[in-house]
Amino acid sequence: MIPRYTLPQMGAIWTDRAHFEGMLRVEIAVARAEVSRGMVPAGALHAIESRASVDVDRIAEIEKTTDHDVIAFVSQVAETVGEEGRYLHLGLTSSDVVDTALGLQLQAAGARLVEDADALIEALVTRAKIEANTVMMGRTHSVHAEPTTLGLKIAGWAFEIARDRTRLAAAVDDAATGKISGPVGTYSHLDPDLEEEVLADLGLHRDPISTQIVQRDRHAALIAAVAVTGGSLERIATEVRNLQHTEIGELMEPFRAGQKGSSAMPHKRNPILCERIAGLARLLRGYAAAALENQPLWHERDISHSSAERVLLPDATILLDYMLVKTRGLVERLVVRPERMRENIERGLGLHCSSRVLMALVEEAGMSREEAYAVVQRNSMKAADERRGLRELLAADPDVAARLSDEALAACFDESHFLRNVATAMVRLDNLVPTRREAGDVAR
Repeated sequence: MIPRYTLPQMGAIWTDRAHFEGMLRVEIAVARAEVSRGMVPAGALHAIESRASVDVDRIAEIEKTTDHDVIAFVSQVAETVGEEGRYLHLGLTSSDVVDTALGLQLQAAGARLVEDADALIEALVTRAKIEANTVMMGRTHSVHAEPTTLGLKIAGWAFEIARDRTRLAAAVDDAATGKISGPVGTYSHLDPDLEEEVLADLGLHRDPISTQIVQRDRHAALIAAVAVTGGSLERIATEVRNLQHTEIGELMEPFRAGQKGSSAMPHKRNPILCERIAGLARLLRGYAAAALENQPLWHERDISHSSAERVLLPDATILLDYMLVKTRGLVERLVVRPERMRENIERGLGLHCSSRVLMALVEEAGMSREEAYAVVQRNSMKAADERRGLRELLAADPDVAARLSDEALAACFDESHFLRNVATAMVRLDNLVPTRREAGDVAR
């Protein structure tokens, strides 16, 4: 991933050095287990643990000859150990080391993503409570529907990110899996009890039945969870973008001092962060498609997945890390304009109360639903076309005036009725706090 979208902590997980140092952790853990089985002398293990080091440049140099990165890695590390280096990689196949080390990287990257999600959930819950009573128009099909509150809207985002967090944590835990089972998963060189010991030492799950590799359904599920989370962030960003329209103007991205919106138009204040999040979410969906394609490998394995994973696994986790952090900043510094919200509600001419009038005509006045609907729709269309208040038109309509008193009609336009249960729904946010504090679901 390009530096522009790479935050330092997540980027450090996916460097070449981190990749090879994870492989060295696996090699040392195997050598340690082999000592107790008489396969590696204790002195050789001491030499490996004390001298073994990774030189990325030297690995690249050796790989120019071998055209095999794992052989280049083993050769380079053996050079640093000396004579005892011959005990490295004893009984292993390349994927024993590569896939197990990948499990360590995915575990670390996933823990970071879950942390990010937790921080975003906290920001959303906090902001939702602040805006609990900020009244705004709800829209369906981009058309005024009925009033809601900004707090309730943000609360919905909080619960969605909490669901994403649950999916991510489960997928990360599943992907934190390794194998030390040999060329085709038959334990032809090392016994199953050694695998169990090594993976327990590394804090990874054991693949119950592996081939030469850990099967890619785990990785596909993880990247699918990443893509779904990206879609949730895009939903938040898209809503802010829409509500920042000049004609709406209810929400705006933060705009810092010195920031510029356009090289030609000084007045521009564009939702660039939200647009960036939307664009990056498209990449995540593309990576998910590639991860799904990596599942049906030939026989016990081929390496068609390998080249794709070198790009998609780092990039997808790096991008989601960036998007989660940026979305949190967006939520925390979101500019809210309640006066525009009120202005837009009033601009709606009371049409959002049509459903209340419909119910009153049916329940209180005894009209059939079909007749009542026709009366209210007729007046609603006239109000919209002539830019007149719906209440005024209904009061002058004989079909309504004969059935509803002025007081009953006025009650239909009482905004508080629409929002009377919002506080009850908002209390549910408190359920998110203990859920996100249950931490032991990422790493063993």
